[in-house]
Amino acid sequence: MSPTDSVPRRQAIAKVAKATTTATHKQSGMRDLAQPKAKLTDIAYEKIEEAITTMRLLPGSVVSELALSQMVGIGRTPIREAIQRLAREHLLQVLPQRGLLVPEIDLKKQLKLLETRREVERLICKNAARRATPREREEFMRLHDDFKRASSSNDDLMFMRSDREFNELSLAASRNEFAEGAMRLMHGLSRRFWYFHYRQAADLPEMARLHAAVAGAIAKGDEDEAAKALDRLLDNIEAFTKATLTADM
Repeated sequence: MSPTDSVPRRQAIAKVAKATTTATHKQSGMRDLAQPKAKLTDIAYEKIEEAITTMRLLPGSVVSELALSQMVGIGRTPIREAIQRLAREHLLQVLPQRGLLVPEIDLKKQLKLLETRREVERLICKNAARRATPREREEFMRLHDDFKRASSSNDDLMFMRSDREFNELSLAASRNEFAEGAMRLMHGLSRRFWYFHYRQAADLPEMARLHAAVAGAIAKGDEDEAAKALDRLLDNIEAFTKATLTADM
């Protein structure tokens, strides 16, 4: 490729990244993904992860790397890196010579996931309440307000996007790479399960209010209240998960 040919390509890539981050920021109040540290791999991951967790890519479906690249408008190399991350998080399964499988949802695995999630996430939330910087506390308070708005408007997509940002901020603020590694394996699966079943068994406004309580406690630096608010949230999620058994019958 000549130097002149590379200019339109760079401009096209920049246009895709800018459009993606602008739309996300307007719809959910997420931090601008166009920051210098952001990479096309991160954008690709977030767009594919959202497509999986919000059921645009249905459980049991098989997709190709090319189809994902076309869907998000990003080149093959960032897509491959995003696929590797999604495979580690059990949101995609690589089928040699056949494509990529979106795994089916498994209730028994979800209940085992919740057992682990409660202990790991309690540690993360307490650490975040203790270690968050002033800037991060401002972001937690903004998310508290975003969750409140999602509760009032019953907006499932706003809630899902706020939840993803809350999870990322909590991991960063906790400053524990071992807890972060464990939690990353559970976030996407938890969001997907909730989105798949919430119309049958969940109370979205209540779920958003419970998230707001956790975010608010972390913003205030109250470790004990953050842990208690998280337990209330996970009690609700566990009850919802078990309720899907009845809803699916």
